[in-house]
Amino acid sequence: MKIAIFGKRSQSASKEQIALLFRLLKEHGASISVDTRFYEYLKTLMPDALMVDDTIPGNNFEADYALSIGGDGTFLNTASRVGRKGIPILGINTGRLGFLTASDGSDMEALVEEMMTGQLEVESRAQLQLESDCGQIDYPFALNEIAITKRDVSAMLHIHASLNGEYLNDYQADGLLLSTATGSTAYSLSVGGPILMPDSSSYVIVPIAPHSLTIRPLVLDARTVVDLEVESRSHTYLISLDGRSYSLPMPSKLRISSSDFMINIVRRKNQSFISTLKIKMMWGKDTRYPAI
Repeated sequence: MKIAIFGKRSQSASKEQIALLFRLLKEHGASISVDTRFYEYLKTLMPDALMVDDTIPGNNFEADYALSIGGDGTFLNTASRVGRKGIPILGINTGRLGFLTASDGSDMEALVEEMMTGQLEVESRAQLQLESDCGQIDYPFALNEIAITKRDVSAMLHIHASLNGEYLNDYQADGLLLSTATGSTAYSLSVGGPILMPDSSSYVIVPIAPHSLTIRPLVLDARTVVDLEVESRSHTYLISLDGRSYSLPMPSKLRISSSDFMINIVRRKNQSFISTLKIKMMWGKDTRYPAI
């Protein structure tokens, strides 16, 4: 089995877990490829503990699984590296929340055993795709969200929005979010958006600090095409796709729609979205009542 490994470069507290992961994979006969920059970092932590077959300098790689070692940001970066390859991504959380990950690494032996014996489950998650007349976006896909935000602290953005060619609204706000079901528990949730079940292909349009309180989040059908024109007093604004940010000039037009491919996320058989909500967001943790 071929395993591609990606990770964040601040892992000193987790180096023993990472060393154990490499050892277990080799004991199971896996072929290990590691992102080049992550490999160079790991050599500074554990120069004698790495058992690697090759490194991954770019995005031209093949694997049965892609392992993401870090938090949700690392997972999203791994998803952009996997792209259209369809490789299932298994997240091992060494960051903070780790909402997208399958394990915190505390049961590494069981996790590797489940992976090598085919006991893991794979969920396909919808993405968003961005088209821009500016031509500055390298990888125009987002697993979590596309965020349009202002560059300075004063002037609001004025965003003209149409759905499937029909005028919807002029958003005067600090920004606008378009979030997938996967991203509905991230930035979208923090600005008042709804939580969508992860198997939903719908997506959400959510204003950030709108000038009018009557403007509410809107859930869109997966077939909806959103056209946006952005006005800003500073003549530029920021657009971010899963944290990859670009400064775009005025005027510019944006078109956002569902992507034509999905990202495959690994889940363990005893791991449901409901249980993840309860654990990560501490639902039901009311000390006035016994746990249910």
